[in-house]
Amino acid sequence: MKAVLPQQKLPDSDKVTVNVGLVDLAQVDLLVEEGFYSNRTDLVRTAIRNLLTQHADVIRQTIVRKRYVMGLYRYSVQELEQLVAEGQQLDIHVLGLAVIEDNVSPELARNAIASIQVLGAFVASPAVRAALADRTLT
Repeated sequence: MKAVLPQQKLPDSDKVTVNVGLVDLAQVDLLVEEGFYSNRTDLVRTAIRNLLTQHADVIRQTIVRKRYVMGLYRYSVQELEQLVAEGQQLDIHVLGLAVIEDNVSPELARNAIASIQVLGAFVASPAVRAALADRTLT
């Protein structure tokens, strides 16, 4: 899970560093040189998309089984206050970007959120992050 400070622009991508063997890298460069891809990054992105497409059924089944919300999800003061008033707590599972709005207090976050697991990026104030540290699954 990537940590993003609240004042930062919300990310739409993230950088990944990969160590590649020299023979594999040479083959990548050959495909770029031959015009199949515009650059190394283009090849890597295409390969990732193809693999995600190939495993789409497994991904869908896992999302359903683990009850993930996919994409961007914002948690507001109003939503969290309503949960607390109803005596409920959230188990947050997000595949993408989870944002706890800046005006959510650490106390409200602890009262409203039982656990949080984000595969992607998580945006919350440092105080809310600290309040949820023992409830954050990695």
